[in-house]
Formats: sequence, structure tokens, C-alpha cells
Amino acid sequence: MKLLLLGGPRFLGRAVTDAALADGHEVTFFNRGRTHPHLYPEVERIFGDRTEDLVAIRGRTWDAVIDTCGYLPATVRASAEALAGSGVYCFVSSISVYAHFRQVNDESGPIAELGDLPADEVTGESYGALKALCEGEVRRVFGDRALVVRPGLIVGPHDPTGRFTYWPHRIARGGEVLAPSPQDAPTQVIDVRDLGAWIVELCARRASGTFNATHPGVSWAELLETCRRVSASEAHITWVSTEFLVQHEVGPWMELPLWLTDPDAEFADRVDVRRAIEAGLTFRPLGETVRATLDDAETTEAAGLRPECEAELLAAWHGRG
Repeated sequence: MKLLLLGGPRFLGRAVTDAALADGHEVTFFNRGRTHPHLYPEVERIFGDRTEDLVAIRGRTWDAVIDTCGYLPATVRASAEALAGSGVYCFVSSISVYAHFRQVNDESGPIAELGDLPADEVTGESYGALKALCEGEVRRVFGDRALVVRPGLIVGPHDPTGRFTYWPHRIARGGEVLAPSPQDAPTQVIDVRDLGAWIVELCARRASGTFNATHPGVSWAELLETCRRVSASEAHITWVSTEFLVQHEVGPWMELPLWLTDPDAEFADRVDVRRAIEAGLTFRPLGETVRATLDDAETTEAAGLRPECEAELLAAWHGRG
């Protein structure tokens, strides 16, 4: 298979490239050449900015196109039209396209609408609706050759975000760790290597349609215990109530990664992935994901409790009442 990757080999693009090359496919990059330019010297590179000029790829065709960096509908429309002669167009979307998570969403769940928000600016408020519009552009151009993959939180080696990586690294540091209760609450993530390999497999099969793509889910207790086991840490986990965290104005998702409080997000960690599993999506053991995260992904200042803040919260928790 001749495969064109729109975007750089930073995270998902890297996993896609690894899987494609391992399977003997021929890969071409189209990007600005800023992301890990030293990687994959055997790969053809076409340099360009997809938001400004597509002349370098216009008129060429590939068996499959994988778009990992489409956020604005006008940009995705232009890319799809320039590559309309290619076989399959795989657009990497997001489960954020769903209007809400007051229910378990399968692929037919209600989709977010942009409303009065601008169509040329990505914000936290508009991200999901813009992704949904991008999906529509791909379907309009490619029809039954359109493949839309909606991942949940992508994690694992080379994760640049710090969201999931906070937990393996924090547990590995040891000591008393603040975690949100209840400990049997679910959380859903997808290892980037499982996602990348499955996307390549779908393209090779000329698959089409729309798929949610995340893990069926594990409990918070299983996640943190796996982090402790893999890192051989003696960390002690203190489970703190949602009411306490809200009272102390702890920020969900980024300040305390993976933790959600919005009533509209009640089922955000229960997304239905049966269709993807039926289409061949498989999952490595969670311990392998944690190990690779510890080895190859750094925490960032953008996500996670600061040590002094965590200590203050734990002291307040133990001193309550």
C-alpha cells in the first residue's frame, strides 16, 4: 500500500508510520518538516503547509491518506479535494464530536453543532463541533471511501500532553498520592500503538465508515495499581471525594488529569467501542502502556497537580472535620 500521512511523526503519526513500515507499506509525509525531521530517513517527504498551498500533492494519488492534523473544515475540504483521486481517506477525528455524554454514545450519538462560533478558530468550546464538520467534508468528497476514526484520549510512548502521563510518573515518585474517588469509577484511554496499527490495518482493508476508538475501560483503582506495580513504587494512594475537590476548586481534566465533574460528561468514560472491536481493534495489557509511558513520555507543566498544591490538599483532607 502507498500511504500518505498528513501531519508529522510526533505522536499518533509516529505510531502510524511505525506500523505501516513494519507491514511493508510505502509511506509519504506531507508536512512543514518541523516535527522530528531526523526520523524515518527512508520515507519520502513532501514539504508544505496544508493551510496555504497544496500544489505539491495536488494530482498525486495514494492508496490511502491518513489525516492526523485536520481541525478546520475549510482546510480538510481543500485537502480532500486535492486528494480526491486517492483510495481511502482516513480522517482522525475525536469522541469530542458528541454533543454531550449524558448517555453512552455509540457512533449514532448526537453530534455537536458549531452554532454562532467561528469556523476558522479552534477553541475548547468549538473543537468538537469543528471536528464534526471536518468529518462531513471528508464524507462529501470521498463518499463510501471515507473512513472516520474517533479516538478517545490517546496515550503511551511519546505522549506530549502530560494528561495521562501525570499518573505513571506521579505514582513512580512515591509518597502519598491524591486520587479522585470513587476508585471503581471507569476511565477510558487508547494506547497510541494499538490505534496506529489498527488505522493502518483498516486502510489496507479499504475499510470505510465511522468508528469510536478507545479502550473498553478500566477502573481508577486498576489504573493506579498498575502504575504502582509497573514502577515498583511504594506510593500510598489517598482517595479524595469529588465534593472535597470541587469545594477546593481543583480543576478537572488538566489540573487533576482524567478526572471529570461536568454532568454532561457523566458517560464520557463509557463510550461504546463495540463496532471498532468487531472491526479488529485490539488492546495490549495496560501495564505495557504504563511502562512505555514511563520510558518514553515526559510529564509537562501543562497538566497535573503541583507538588505543593497536592500536599496542601492532602493536609486539608486529613484535617477535615
